[in-house]
Amino acid sequence: MKILSNHPTEVLILFFLIVTFVQSGIDKAIDWKGNVEFIKSHFKNSPLKNSVPLLLAIILVIEICAGILMTVGVYQIYTSGNKEIALLGVVLSAIALIFLLIGQRLAKDYAGAMSLAVYFIITILGVYLLNS
Repeated sequence: MKILSNHPTEVLILFFLIVTFVQSGIDKAIDWKGNVEFIKSHFKNSPLKNSVPLLLAIILVIEICAGILMTVGVYQIYTSGNKEIALLGVVLSAIALIFLLIGQRLAKDYAGAMSLAVYFIITILGVYLLNS
């Protein structure tokens, strides 16, 4: 597999993030009502409680756009070696994670916020590798 021999770390990070964000976006779209209810209960004591559907829609759009950009980016890396589109997708992933972190902190879900750190570290490593 030429793609893995030329850019193995970048492509594996992209695959990881594609699976993460596309699956998350698809889950939100398929079970919109269940996700809104769950997140409303999660944020019931936070300033975000009345904005859950709008904020969830924003996260959904960002996740799907990031997944599409990263998928196109993998193809672009394979065909031309260019990394710009993949980098844009990974940066969008980082922005989504920062938004999620803000939400977890406002909901006082510190364990949930901490679990996002693993994804953020992988994402920032992807930004670094795709930017060099």
